[in-house]
Amino acid sequence: MDVPNETLATMPSHVRVLKDITFGSIAGMVSKVFEHPFDLTKVRLQSQVLDSSARFAGPIDCLTKTWKNEGITGLYRGLPAPIAGAMVENASLFLSYRELQNLIRRVTHQPDSQKLPLHQLALAAAGSGAITSFLLTPIELVKCKMQVQMLVSPPSLSIPHSLPGPFTVFASAFRSSGFTGLWLGHTGTLIRETGGTAAWFATKEYVASLLLARRAASSQDLRPWESAFSGACAGAAFNLALFPADTVKSAMQTAEELRPSSGALNQTYRYSPPSFFGTFAQMYKAQGIRGLYAGCGVTVARSIPSSAIIFLIFDGLNKRFG
Repeated sequence: MDVPNETLATMPSHVRVLKDITFGSIAGMVSKVFEHPFDLTKVRLQSQVLDSSARFAGPIDCLTKTWKNEGITGLYRGLPAPIAGAMVENASLFLSYRELQNLIRRVTHQPDSQKLPLHQLALAAAGSGAITSFLLTPIELVKCKMQVQMLVSPPSLSIPHSLPGPFTVFASAFRSSGFTGLWLGHTGTLIRETGGTAAWFATKEYVASLLLARRAASSQDLRPWESAFSGACAGAAFNLALFPADTVKSAMQTAEELRPSSGALNQTYRYSPPSFFGTFAQMYKAQGIRGLYAGCGVTVARSIPSSAIIFLIFDGLNKRFG
């Protein structure tokens, strides 16, 4: 968020809102294209925790088998949903983060030109993540279901072209569980986004402040590498904060496909979706802490460059057009 506060104070609010939405959407879209194969790997590793036998030995094995059996299209299975999700997520995060900062300034009677202390920035970020989670859960539901499609259907030359697309998956989920069913796994998304986003923005702001202090910068303008580096640190912090919540969410959202009629998790799925805490307990019983952190390594590894890209683009667009 590196536009000088004096500039923001004189900018019409609707223009600032439009720019936050546009810049956040562009940053999210570009980063998602880069990271999708690694996100697919994460979801597939998370979804096998409750299986009696693992399909993949680890992230490298998952990437290799996906490439071998499904090709490049397999690595980008379900990409439209994450693209839409990344645009919605980042636009919502950056917009609500700024607006919640403004709200905190009004409540605490701080001037618009004053930068908030780190604990208040973290509070604004947590609120931003909580708001965004409500928009994100249905999109992630579709994404996760699409990312395990080929694990249910044996790979063949014809199947990749006949598998249901995002709109079909969305409609099927709606018919199966109704409107509220689209928010299956929302508790996990809420926990992940609230705590993770607080860590994300707070880490970015903290590292950026250290970099600015290091060169005694009088302005808040970050150099491109500083935006990227602080963003990379933020990406690692986001995923390390509350990763088990994301693992449980992924398991819940893929249970209908991978365990449609067997096991305690999903015996009456159509009318009684698995609960977050019930699934958490089963996953902990099955594989302990290791199971709850399935896919964490590859997730952190991809989030570092992905988050660097997001802040590099967002800060760059703000500096150029903000």
